[in-house]
Amino acid sequence: MLRKAHNGRPLKRRTTLTLPADALSQAERIARARKVTLSTVISEALSEGLRQHSAAERGEQVLKAYHRAFGAFSDEEMSLLDGIILEPEPAR
Repeated sequence: MLRKAHNGRPLKRRTTLTLPADALSQAERIARARKVTLSTVISEALSEGLRQHSAAERGEQVLKAYHRAFGAFSDEEMSLLDGIILEPEPAR
């Protein structure tokens, strides 16, 4: 959740980062092409990366919960839970 200052803008903090030179060069090219600051490009990239990371973590939590709930069932039991009937068809 983004904290905001009294003026409604997101709070900001100044920091120093050490970044790979190629990533920084690419970010600078994007900033020039879009006519925005380097800080804007890096902030957007970081925010998107953090969103993707959170989504991946939630996906892993769902998968772990699924395994906890259904991991002990055999394939046949899972088919029954899914509503798949495994009885042979009657002879005609």
